[in-house]
Parts: sequence; structure tokens; C-alpha cells
Amino acid sequence: MYSHYQYINDPYHYRTSSHDAFINYLQKAINGEFSAISCYEQLAKMAPKSQLNRIFEIINDEKMHLQKFSSIYINMTGKKPTYSITEECPNNYRDGVRFAFNDEQETVDFYLDLADRSNDPYVKEAFRRAAADEQNHAVWFLSFMQ
Repeated sequence: MYSHYQYINDPYHYRTSSHDAFINYLQKAINGEFSAISCYEQLAKMAPKSQLNRIFEIINDEKMHLQKFSSIYINMTGKKPTYSITEECPNNYRDGVRFAFNDEQETVDFYLDLADRSNDPYVKEAFRRAAADEQNHAVWFLSFMQ
């Protein structure tokens, strides 16, 4: 059995634990994108016509993120990710837009953290780009609330 000191200083164990943690965060990001797509498709059904095009643009961005994160997952694990809805979307448009705004804002920080955790330039850039998109989405949802 490892002592606390040996456990921390075992480079193989640290790398494995770090890798496993990143895979878990990546799966969380995949589920978040999958959930967002489902929610925003529901919002599109309730949205005023003046906001529909922007919502469809946001949905397309989320689909691109899902595809990119799934590809990264497959490259890192050799397996396909699972897809689960982890958050239920509110049933009315106003609450749904507020929910989406808050979710997008929180996701920005989460993706920037994942970018910082990765040593792979492709993965770093994928999460930085997704964070920028999420910030833009938040701005749009904020404008829908007014």
C-alpha cells in the first residue's frame, strides 16, 4: 500500500488519475452539450419568430461542440461516449431562456478550466473555442430576456 507521500509522487499513478479525471470531465461536457441541444430545440418551438434564426445558430454550435468533444473522447479512450440528458429544460420560454443564459455562463468557466487541464494543443483550442461560443450564446440569451 502506498503512503500518502509515495502516492502523490508516483508519476504513473498521477498521470492515470489525471487522465481519468479529464475523461470524466469530458463526459460531463458531452452530456452538457447533448442536454443543451435538447433544451434549445424545445425553446425553438416556443420562441418568437424574431429569435428563431439565432436559436438555430446556437443549436448548430452546440452540435459542433458535441461532435468535436465526442471525437476527442473516442481518440482518448478508444470508445464512444454515452449521451445523457443531465438537466431538464424548463417548460416555458422565459424560464428556459433564463436557464440557458445561466448554463452558458457556467459552461464558459468549465470549458476554460478544461482547456487549462489539457496538455494537448488541439484539445486546448477546442475547449477555448467552445468557451468563446458559449459566451456569445449567453449574450444572445441575455438579449432574449429583455
